[in-house]
This record gives sequence, C-alpha cells and structure tokens, in this order.
Amino acid sequence: MLQKKWLINEQGWLTEARHCPSPFYNQRPENEPISLLVVHGISLPPGQFGGPYIDALFTGHLDPDFHPYFAAIAHLEVSAHCLIRRDGEVVQYVSFLDRAWHAGRSQFEGRENCNDFSIGIELEGTDDSGYTEAQYQQLAMLTTAIQDAFPAITPARITGHADVAPGRKTDPGASFDWEQYRTLIK
Repeated sequence: MLQKKWLINEQGWLTEARHCPSPFYNQRPENEPISLLVVHGISLPPGQFGGPYIDALFTGHLDPDFHPYFAAIAHLEVSAHCLIRRDGEVVQYVSFLDRAWHAGRSQFEGRENCNDFSIGIELEGTDDSGYTEAQYQQLAMLTTAIQDAFPAITPARITGHADVAPGRKTDPGASFDWEQYRTLIK
C-alpha cells in the first residue's frame, strides 16, 4: 500500500525528485490536456546500470568517446520527464507541464506525436533483465502523484513505449510486470 503522497508543484516539478534539468524540451501545443503516461526502459551503456550516463544523455553531455555505443547516440536530443533508477532514486529532467522528447514517432488511439499529450517515465533496466521492487514502488508513488495532478491519465491511458511506437521500440519489455504495477496503483 502507498504510504505517503508525493507533490507536484505549480511549476510541474516533483518535490521528492532530484532535479537535473534537460535542455531538450519545448512547450506543449496550446490547450493540449496531458492525458497519457508512457513507461520506458533504458540502460547506458546497454545492459549496464548505475553511473552518470543517463543524466548525461538527457542533458546533452554524453561523451561520445567514453564507450563505443555512445558515439552513435551522443548527438541525440532526447529527454524524459523522469527516471527511476534501480535503487528507487527518482530524477526529474523536464517539468510535467512541458513537452519532453521521449516517445519520438508515436501514436496512441489514432493520435500521433504522443509527446504533445504525454508524460514519459524511464525505468533503469532492459527488456529482459527485470525491474526492482524499489522501482515498482516508486513508479506507483509517482503515477499516483501524476494522476492527482493530471486526472485525464486514467489506468487505461498508461502504456509502454513499445505500444506507442510498435516495431520501432520494445521497452519496457517483457520483463516489466504490468500486473504488479497496476495492482500497486489501484
């Protein structure tokens, strides 16, 4: 059971998160209600956890020479609203009121450009590694705070990156336990 309520301030920042502002965002279209939550999975380098690399990617400071994989992605301008690390730490990069660049080419219920109306939450993990209990607990707390602030995000409007970008993305992957997550947010 969830124990305390998290708060999102008037500027769209979660008070319980570590803030690491990203330059990769813009304003949402006018009069666009925030109505979708997209769950993602990420690890940098692929399959490795910890380290400063996700923060570096989302803030434009990823060193392309540090790892061969980084050379291919260091130029990307991407972000998410939040990241939940393996130990449960929550990091926020973009205000929930702004448009983070997380979903890319995407579609939900016939509408394209999910970034316009969604919030993107990254979980540090891989499609097949599984996620930690701390991550599920924190994701549930975060989801509750988001739903309180943006009531158009109903349980039916919570989905995975693979569902809004099929064939292009696979995260959060088969290892993400949707049943466990949905039980925690009831």
